[in-house]
Amino acid sequence: MNWEVIGQEIENAKIKVVGVGGAGGNAVIHMINHNIEGVDFICANTDTQALSEANGAISLKLGNGLTKGLGAGADPDIGRKAAESDRGAIEELLSGADMIFITAGMGGGTGTGAAPVIASIAKEMGALTVAVVTKPFKFEGKRRMSAAEKGLASLVEEVDSLITIPNQKLYEILGGNTPMQEAFAKADDVLKGAVQGISDIIMKKGHINVDFADVKTVMSEKGIAMMGTGRSSGKDRAIEAATQAVKSELLEDINLKNARGVLVNITAKEPTLNDQTDVADIVDEICSEEANIIYGLVYDETVEEDLLVTIVATGVDQRGPSLAIDNQPSIKLNPVGLNREKQPSQKVGTSSAEEINFLDVPTFMRKQVD
Repeated sequence: MNWEVIGQEIENAKIKVVGVGGAGGNAVIHMINHNIEGVDFICANTDTQALSEANGAISLKLGNGLTKGLGAGADPDIGRKAAESDRGAIEELLSGADMIFITAGMGGGTGTGAAPVIASIAKEMGALTVAVVTKPFKFEGKRRMSAAEKGLASLVEEVDSLITIPNQKLYEILGGNTPMQEAFAKADDVLKGAVQGISDIIMKKGHINVDFADVKTVMSEKGIAMMGTGRSSGKDRAIEAATQAVKSELLEDINLKNARGVLVNITAKEPTLNDQTDVADIVDEICSEEANIIYGLVYDETVEEDLLVTIVATGVDQRGPSLAIDNQPSIKLNPVGLNREKQPSQKVGTSSAEEINFLDVPTFMRKQVD
């Protein structure tokens, strides 16, 4: 096993998050309203009305000449053509980024069709490109699920790492009586947690820094990536937190023995040698000797007596033929960098993902379709 310990000063990386389509846009609004700092937000959509709600983000109308701002009509081919017709505008907005997150809901028109195009452009521009996307609920139908699978097959070829979150697992966790608004808000929570968890690893200074170069080394292991977090206190806090992280619902059904790259970040007020050793022992048990493991240690007084562990595993081999891994998302996924140093951020929009009126079912469903 290769351990790489980094202690150099962090140089801030330029991170951009692109929400593609209705679900991706909702996720970006959710992130803005939860004050994720040090990140530029972009909403790209074929639906002008949906873009009007993206306060605090840069808006990009895709394929206006093709869709007239009315959406892609759940047709991924139209979403793809819309993005291709605006390659110049996309390149301009992505310019200068070191890392680009692409978030979208797979199965609709704009997200499914445009996300692979945007990812391809991001890669061409030299950015580390990570997609964090959702798969449809079962009630959304076989046709939508089939479109999602095809979209994922295209997307995984264009990104450095792909994190897939099946919404159906949220249904299994929350139960059938959960209001629609709450279910989709939980999906947004998982998307937000994945983006913030990784960006915080980069942006938050630590005694042993995990900086952008380290993240790029691990997340360039092309293919499926998964993320887990754990938090505990008391005598065995490190063992418990690390165990939670490696057994996280986000990592379920994944064989971490096959992971080619692993990021491990520990956050505590006063981490001890035993803490570090306990976490390392857990990681050693589940990872291959050939895995490239990068280890970070952050002191944070705000966590009090708790210890937090974040694990990002990349280049993971899948089980079975399907590209979309039905691992169970953790609805309690919280970012590990709780109070990083303040950095300039965009003004938070006044509209909230939680405040959107989901009782207007036709409008709501139309937004999710794209």
